[in-house]
Amino acid sequence: MTRSLLAGWTVALALAWGSSPALAWNCPVQIKAAEDAIKKTETMKLGPEAKGLIEQAKKLVEEARTNHREAKAKIDHANAMWKAKAALAQAEAAAAISTP
Repeated sequence: MTRSLLAGWTVALALAWGSSPALAWNCPVQIKAAEDAIKKTETMKLGPEAKGLIEQAKKLVEEARTNHREAKAKIDHANAMWKAKAALAQAEAAAAISTP
């Protein structure tokens, strides 16, 4: 019983530690994902609407880099992450309305 209880607590502790908010600030990962999506979408045949989305995505990635680079508080990292995620969403939307 003690052994299974210890194992249960070990798993619970590992899950709690792994989902810690302090580890959630992975701005470079989010920025890289957005950049990769933009590059992939740029290889497609883009219409005017898609080109507009890609331009907006590029601006958001640049803003995300600036927020991350000049971060002084958690909110700066949070802003970098949402901007990178928004850029990723725009690149994916541009790909959805484009042809390969």
